[in-house]
Amino acid sequence: MSTGVYFRTYQRELALRHTKAQYVRLALIAVAAIAAPYLLDPYQLSILNTVLIAVVGAVGLNILVGFTGQISLGQGGFLAVGAFTSGLLTMRADLPAPLSIACAVVVTAAAGALFGLPALRLKGLYLAIATLASQEIIVFIARRWSFLREESGAPLGIERLQVGGYEITREFFEFQWYWILLACAVVAVLAARNLFRTGLGRSFMAVRDQDIAAAAIGVNVTRTKVIAFAVSSGFVGLAGALTAHYSETVTWESFTFEISILYLAMIIVGGLGSVAGAVYGAFFITLLPVFLNEFIGGVGEQVPWLVSRLPAIENAVFGLVIIAFLLVEPRGLDRIWQRIKDYVRFWPFRY
Repeated sequence: MSTGVYFRTYQRELALRHTKAQYVRLALIAVAAIAAPYLLDPYQLSILNTVLIAVVGAVGLNILVGFTGQISLGQGGFLAVGAFTSGLLTMRADLPAPLSIACAVVVTAAAGALFGLPALRLKGLYLAIATLASQEIIVFIARRWSFLREESGAPLGIERLQVGGYEITREFFEFQWYWILLACAVVAVLAARNLFRTGLGRSFMAVRDQDIAAAAIGVNVTRTKVIAFAVSSGFVGLAGALTAHYSETVTWESFTFEISILYLAMIIVGGLGSVAGAVYGAFFITLLPVFLNEFIGGVGEQVPWLVSRLPAIENAVFGLVIIAFLLVEPRGLDRIWQRIKDYVRFWPFRY
């Protein structure tokens, strides 16, 4: 707890924010979020929309890996479950988009609970291999099952999003989608923050710290692990469904193993066991290739060989960033931000 911050009521202690500085930062973030679509061009706004979808998926993965201590390499597969479920219900069953997205969340949560059953007997590397198997199984089904494609063999197409008779227009496509994705990201972050103020969320953290001790104090470890997989996959299913409706097409090529590694990198760089860290990591990892492309494009005339080797450079930088965070600051961007705030709060003192 911050030095000099005291509470006189339990309600005040349980509040999400305790100081004026925290409320000021929240107000600044709200102003920036409202002003962003009016200040950015459609291309920049499309990148921001992609980041908001990644925030939802990263928060979900962090619930499982960071807060419950259960490794998962099947993020791409669960994204595919959410995307295909929502797309099929919208196009084949004629369900409204909000209802199909909600169904996709439920179906993905059920799939996550099913593939999370090995967590009851496996840990560490063995659990990672089991979740990797779930990724390969889901992608294999998506590749081979013709029902998940159009009759011509083309990827499954989805009609433009309609909510209550209101349809996304091509002219303001990115602008209108921004508000929808921003609302979903805010709801996901708030839901995750409040989850860990409940008994269920605390049981997640107890299992992460020591499952034997958690069982000794009355936590049902079996049920907690399965619920953690289900809740995490529900968030991921929402991200997959949003991806499907935003791109207006669903193909297995968008949910490969590389996507699973990408999301895992988000929570490592952002900070395991931190909802805010998942947000920071989603922004950092999603924007890193964009800035790298801009930089190499700017110096491409002076150093032309960089342009031809751009994919390899991106992979190298991606790997170096992960290694650097693991060596220098394993708790990620969230811990760096905490240190900055502590330095400003206690300056000129060192403690």
